[in-house]
Amino acid sequence: MNQIEISTAGLKLEDVVQVARFGAKITISTAAINAMDATRKHIEELANAEDPVYGISTGFGALAQRHIPQADRDQLQKSLIRSHAAGMGDPVEKEVVRALMLLRLKTMCSGQTGVRSLIATTYAAILNAGITPKVLEYGSLGCSGDLAPLAHCALVLMGEGTAYGPDGQEQPAATLLEAAGIKPVELREKEGLALINGTDGMLGMLIMACHDLAALLDQGDLIAAMSIEGQLGTDQTLRSQLHQDLRPHPGQAVSANNMFSALSGSEIIASHRHGDGVVQDAYSLRCAPQVSGAVRDTLSHAQLVAGRELAAIIDNPVVLSTGEVSSNGNFHGAPVGYVLDFLAIAVADLGSISERRTDRFLDVSRNRGLPHFLAHDAGVDSGLMIAQYTQAGMVSENKRLAVPASVDSIPSSAMQEDHVSMGWHAGRKLRKAVDNLRRIIAIELVAAARAVELRAPLAPASKTGAVISSLREQVMGMGPDRELSGELEAANQFLINGFSWKSAS
Repeated sequence: MNQIEISTAGLKLEDVVQVARFGAKITISTAAINAMDATRKHIEELANAEDPVYGISTGFGALAQRHIPQADRDQLQKSLIRSHAAGMGDPVEKEVVRALMLLRLKTMCSGQTGVRSLIATTYAAILNAGITPKVLEYGSLGCSGDLAPLAHCALVLMGEGTAYGPDGQEQPAATLLEAAGIKPVELREKEGLALINGTDGMLGMLIMACHDLAALLDQGDLIAAMSIEGQLGTDQTLRSQLHQDLRPHPGQAVSANNMFSALSGSEIIASHRHGDGVVQDAYSLRCAPQVSGAVRDTLSHAQLVAGRELAAIIDNPVVLSTGEVSSNGNFHGAPVGYVLDFLAIAVADLGSISERRTDRFLDVSRNRGLPHFLAHDAGVDSGLMIAQYTQAGMVSENKRLAVPASVDSIPSSAMQEDHVSMGWHAGRKLRKAVDNLRRIIAIELVAAARAVELRAPLAPASKTGAVISSLREQVMGMGPDRELSGELEAANQFLINGFSWKSAS
C-alpha cells in the first residue's frame, strides 16, 4: 500500500483517492512540522497581546465582537466544536470523510493555520488507525468551511462523539482512540477554527467524482462503440478528420478516436458499409463523441479547479508568511460548487444519450432486425424491457440532480454569513449522479452485448469482442427470462472493477 507524505506544498489528486478510498497511510514531513511549530509562536504571542484578534481572542461569526478573557479560551475552543457538531441525516460515506480529513490535514501542514504540530500528528494518527468520525449529511452550507462535517471530525480528535472503527462498527470516539493508543487533544487558541474552516468536504467529493468519471468516460466510449456496432451503425463518422480538424474540442477528438479504434476490424461494421440504404445514423449514435467529448472537456476544467484548490491554503483567519494574522474569504466554496454543478449537468446528459441507444436496441422499428426487447422468445419473454425502465428512472433522477445547488443561498449566522455557496450539497448530489451514470452505462452494456452476439456469425471487433467475453464470465447472455436485477448489478460491478477499452485486446 502506498504511503503519502504531506508537506507544506500540498497533495496530488491521486493522493486523495489513495488515502480516502484505499486506506493509504500518511506521514507528515519534517518541514511541515517545523512550519507549524514556527507559526504557532506567532499565535501565542497574539494570544497574550492586549488587542483582540479574530479567532484567537474573540468569539466567532456574528459573535466576533466579544473579547474572550484568557481563562475562558480553552472552553471557547471546546464550545466551538461542540456547538458546530450539529449535523443531521444519514451518515456520510467513509471515503468522503477520509478525504475531508486528509484535505483539512493538508491545510494544517501548510504551517499557515496556527495549529500546533500535535494537532496535525494526532489527526494523521486517527486516519492511519482506520478510525472514521461519524459525519452526518446535513450541516454545511459550503461557506465558512464545511462546518458541521468538520466539527464532527474535530470532536473525535477531542475524544468526544462517535466514530467507526477499522471493523466498521460504530463506537464512542474515546473507546476507539484508547484502543489505537491515541491520546485526545485539548484545543488551544485558534485551533478550533483551523479544524473546521475549509472547503474540504466539497473538494474531496469533487476529486472522487473526477477520478470515477475519468474511468467511466473510457468505458462509456467503448460501450457506445459497441452500440454502434450492434445497431449496424457506421464508423465513418468517427474518423479523425471529422473531429480535430473541423471542430477542435480536445475531448471530442479523444472520444471519437476511442470509438473508431474500438471498432477496428469489425465484420459487423464492414458488412453494411456499402448499399444498405441508411443515409445517416441517429443522433445517439452519430453524435456520441460530441457528447462524450464535451463531458471530457468539462471534466478537464473540473480537474483544473480541483488542482488549484488542492494548492490552496484555506482558513480564516490565516497566518501569512510575515506572521500577520488576517481575516479573509477564501473559505467561500463558489469555485468548487460551480464545477460540481457543471459536472452534474454533463453526467446527466451522458446518461441520457446512453439510455437513448439502449432504447433503440429494444424497438423492432429501429433496431435493424433484432428481436423485440432483445428477448429470447418475444411475447413469452420480455427480455430487457424493464431494464430500460430502470435505466430511464435513473436518467430522470440525474436530470433532477443536474439542477444547480450553487445558485441558491440562504443567509446564516445572524446575517454575518449572508451569501453561501451550497457547495457541499452540490457535491452530495453529484455523488449520486455519478453512481447512477455507472448503472445506466452498465445497462447499455448488457443490451449492446446481447445485440452484438445476435449479429453472429459476423464477428465483432477484437476490442468489443474481448469486453463481451469478459462480461460473460459474470453476466449471462441471451436466454429465457430470469431475474435480471443481479445481472445488472454484476455489470455495474464489472465497470467498477475497471474494464475499459485500454485493457481490451
